[in-house]
Amino acid sequence: MKLAFFFSCNHTWQYRTLDALKRCRTASLGGHIDACDACGHLTLSYNSCRNRHCPKCGGEKREEWITARESELLPVPYFHIVFTLPSELNQVALYEPKILYDILFKVSWEVMEAFSRDPKHLDAQGGMIAILHTWGQNLSLHPHIHCIVPGGGVDKNGNWKYAKNKGKFLYSVKAMAKVFRAKFVAELRKQLVLDQRLYNGLFLKDWVVYAKRPFGNSKAVIEYLGRYTHKVAISNHRIKAIDNETVTFTYKDYKDESKVKLMTLTHEEFIRRFAQHILPKRFVRIRHYGILSSTWKRSKLADLQIKLGLTLVPKAVKVVKIEVFITIGRKVAVST
Repeated sequence: MKLAFFFSCNHTWQYRTLDALKRCRTASLGGHIDACDACGHLTLSYNSCRNRHCPKCGGEKREEWITARESELLPVPYFHIVFTLPSELNQVALYEPKILYDILFKVSWEVMEAFSRDPKHLDAQGGMIAILHTWGQNLSLHPHIHCIVPGGGVDKNGNWKYAKNKGKFLYSVKAMAKVFRAKFVAELRKQLVLDQRLYNGLFLKDWVVYAKRPFGNSKAVIEYLGRYTHKVAISNHRIKAIDNETVTFTYKDYKDESKVKLMTLTHEEFIRRFAQHILPKRFVRIRHYGILSSTWKRSKLADLQIKLGLTLVPKAVKVVKIEVFITIGRKVAVST
């Protein structure tokens, strides 16, 4: 595929990321030798780019992250909440992605915390794992945050308090959507100077907050996390054909009963759409809040798990694997 094209905004980090994906598992990144302990057979494998946007990489990191979360689960219902930005903000997302996505994280948690702290709803400290996705099925720009939220919280005495109906119901999505819109626009005004017509337009439509039914059990939460945490804009199995001019891939058309359809784009358009979802350098796309934050878990999680009747299992010791890489025309590197 050709990389000579124009992005919606000229971003050198996008070029560097695309170049890393292009060279992933090719001779330009060098390789390493795997040897069989029994027969001594040697296998040469090319190194991966390890870029988080790469559809071929990230599997090991995903498994490590999921394993860590599995030991932190509570025996309570968990809800899946999605906060979505309206399409009117897509242009802002292209030119100021870090500011916009940071606001999205911040405000999403402020909404959840406001409802959990409210005596009318829960009157307890809640928690949230938030995962940023920026794409739609057809690779269009569609910024939204997937949130895993426990169905309850910790009260002032450190005891667990279930949400309404023993965690079968969380909060009104219509009420959350109104608060989400108001808080987001207020925060956006503080950080960016934009056309007043844009701000006016943001209040002319309803914003979307979606809540799925609670997960059946902790295993279902882990399976969900496995699908969503380290997902990229498009996976290789969805790409069905590539020729000298176009790329054809599958997508779900949610406006047509989620039917799976084919879409064909030129190389330039396919890469342009993919590049929209390359996040700013070092941007954190998975964040933890409240009782699911690192600070809270270190000091209080174990006690809460015991109160809820869980038997704590010691964490496994991480094994560090050392590989010596051979490279082509480059220095020998050691990775741990």
